[in-house]
Amino acid sequence: MARIYQTTSMGEAHIRIALVTDRSQADLLVHRVSSLGLASGDALWFTTSNKQDATCWVFFTSIGMAQIKVCFVDSLGEAGWQKENIYRGKLR
Repeated sequence: MARIYQTTSMGEAHIRIALVTDRSQADLLVHRVSSLGLASGDALWFTTSNKQDATCWVFFTSIGMAQIKVCFVDSLGEAGWQKENIYRGKLR
């Protein structure tokens, strides 16, 4: 399950992420869920403010510095990987 903590330090992050609004640019379409039980795989994120509860610490940065480009979507059915990426499976 993807329990995500947003860090303010690039060096502390497990993965650097760029937020994009164009779905065709995104490597991963993400749907944010409101409960821990709904979080699963790489694409359904539950965000936490507690580092110890997180499975992945992310740092949001520019497209040039990012390892993954993410676009947030409104539907569970839309969420998922759009392109091959070496970080597939690393967010959970």
